Amino acid sequence: MNLNRHRSWITPLVIGAFALSAVTGVLMFFHLDSGLNKAAHEWLSWAMLAGAGLHAALNLPAFKRYFSLRTPLLVMGAFVLLLGVSFVQPAGSAKEPPFAAPVHALAQAPIPVLAQVLGTNEAMLTEQLRQAGHTVDAEHQTLESLVGSDLRAQIGALKRLMPASGG
Repeated sequence: MNLNRHRSWITPLVIGAFALSAVTGVLMFFHLDSGLNKAAHEWLSWAMLAGAGLHAALNLPAFKRYFSLRTPLLVMGAFVLLLGVSFVQPAGSAKEPPFAAPVHALAQAPIPVLAQVLGTNEAMLTEQLRQAGHTVDAEHQTLESLVGSDLRAQIGALKRLMPASGG
C-alpha cells in the first residue's frame, strides 16, 4: 500500500487525535471533564494509536533512524522506563480503586440501613436478596456477610439491588 497518497489525511488524523487526547486528558487531570470527555479520551485514543502507526509507516526511514541516534534513544528509553515504573505499586498505597471504601461501607451496613440508603424498605430488600439466592435470617446481617468481601461481588450485588434509574 502506497501511504504517500494518503498523506493528506494521515497527518491531520494524528494532529486531530492528539488535540482531542491532550485536551480531554488535561481536563481529566484537573477534574474539569464533563459529558463525554472521559469516554472520548479512552475510546478515541485508538484513533491516535492508528494515526501514529500510519504516520510512522509513512515516515519509516526517518522513524528507523531514531533507533540509531543517542539522544532519541535516551528520550525513548526514559519513557519506556517511566512506563515500567507506572506498574509499580507504591509501598503503603491502596491496592483497590478509590471507590472501594464506600462500596465496602455499604456492604457492611446492616440490611435495614442498606434498605434505607437504597430507598426501599427492609422487607423488599430482603425479598430481593432471597430471589438472588441469599439466605437472610437476621436483620443485623450485612451484604458482605451474604456475598463476601470481594469488591466485584459487592458491586454486582449492589447494582442488582439498586432501583432502576430513569436517566
